[in-house]
Amino acid sequence: MTQLAMELPEGIFSALRLAPQAFAAEMRIASAVQWYAERRISQAKAAEAAGLSRVAFLDELRRRGVAAIQLDADELDAELGL
Repeated sequence: MTQLAMELPEGIFSALRLAPQAFAAEMRIASAVQWYAERRISQAKAAEAAGLSRVAFLDELRRRGVAAIQLDADELDAELGL
């Protein structure tokens, strides 16, 4: 697994009331949810990026109000063969 180092202002941890390790986990999940919502990565890749199981990622999507199925009406019609 690749590791990244980032410099962040000390105040960000207290502003979010998170310890640095919890902040890193939250940032990982938040970015994966955002990229999935933007349709940049698949649900499976987003779950992997978030460090969550697929089921836990689906629960995280629900908790954050992001649709788990990323199809518009035309795509759904195509999937259904209509």
